[in-house]
Amino acid sequence: VQLQAFGGGLVQPGGSLRLSCIASRRIDSINAMGWYRQAPGKQRELVAIITRGGSTNLANFAKGRFTISRDNAKNTVALQMNSLNPADAGVYYCNAVVSLSTYWGQGTLVTVSS
Repeated sequence: VQLQAFGGGLVQPGGSLRLSCIASRRIDSINAMGWYRQAPGKQRELVAIITRGGSTNLANFAKGRFTISRDNAKNTVALQMNSLNPADAGVYYCNAVVSLSTYWGQGTLVTVSS
């Protein structure tokens, strides 16, 4: 599975960004897709995941601010991020789990700064 993530950029504190991840195969055949992020000097951490059945799981810091969704027709998973703050800055990676294999996209950079 190839994953292409895009939508990152520079946003002011309190602003919003929408990240998208396009998969090279039908996402309704993928067990779960998600977003992870990695800030400089920190470990990669889970942001949100969505299963093939549509169940979602968000990290505590994302609850109430971020929403993960999927569009099977476009083979796309999106991450809507609102009320961004500097702690949300980092490289955001798209992830897909197919059977026992995990795939990663190339990452898209999110910068939150005034």
